[in-house]
Amino acid sequence: MRELQYFERVERSITKTYRKRIWSRFVKACKNYELFLEGDKVAVCISGGKDSMLLAVLVRMLQRISDVEFSVEYIVMDPGYNERNRKKIEENASLLGLDVHIFESDIFAVTSTTERNPCYLCARMRRGYLYSMARSLGCNKIALGHHFNDVVETTLIGMFYGSQLQAMPPKLHSTNFEGMELIRPLYMVHEEDIISWSEFNGLEFIQCACRFTESISEAGDGVGESKRQEVKELLKKLKEGSPDIEKSIFNSIHAVCLDTFPGYKTKGEAHSFLENFNKS
Repeated sequence: MRELQYFERVERSITKTYRKRIWSRFVKACKNYELFLEGDKVAVCISGGKDSMLLAVLVRMLQRISDVEFSVEYIVMDPGYNERNRKKIEENASLLGLDVHIFESDIFAVTSTTERNPCYLCARMRRGYLYSMARSLGCNKIALGHHFNDVVETTLIGMFYGSQLQAMPPKLHSTNFEGMELIRPLYMVHEEDIISWSEFNGLEFIQCACRFTESISEAGDGVGESKRQEVKELLKKLKEGSPDIEKSIFNSIHAVCLDTFPGYKTKGEAHSFLENFNKS
């Protein structure tokens, strides 16, 4: 038997060692939420971190075995990485056998000049650039690496700091790029399993690498001013007494009972329970 190439060994680890924790959950999300449809051309967006790199490998594996025919482009936006981080992304892409399209933007330069919500601004700008690049390649969807923990944390952040019950959907229509969609195939994959997979294969990935992330590191507590980090720490403590608390939160956004809410929004329009109260 021939010796497997590195990227083949990485793929085998997904179907063997991490079949239940990663592969099965990934496939389940793709099927349950109908993320890949016949004729789709999907741009898998790679930031250089563990999540998006795993996503790219998983989508490639799915494409080979899926009964649904779809095509894929792998795109990397350089928002202003230093030379070391840019090189690490290129090395990992080569190591994992990914043929990537790399393009530049000035996002880090722009967001470094704002003190208010730099992460929000960065995310919005990134998405715009990614949609534009994907469309130029003939794609109708972009795939991002948001995972199970992102979904849970975003739900709590909305409650605690945004005064709203709002989740992160597995897919959505773009409001600024007509005909384009965003999908999240890692929706059911847990972050701890992604970390375990990367360590198992001896992979090292870049972090966010922006000025704000560096300030969190300098804080010494892993939190800094990030609300997401605060929620991560809270969930970590709560899990000590309730190991399934994240699963409960995740399941709750799939079983919302609007009849019990005094108010809700749909399609951007606010509604009150009073609208139907006197009709019953």
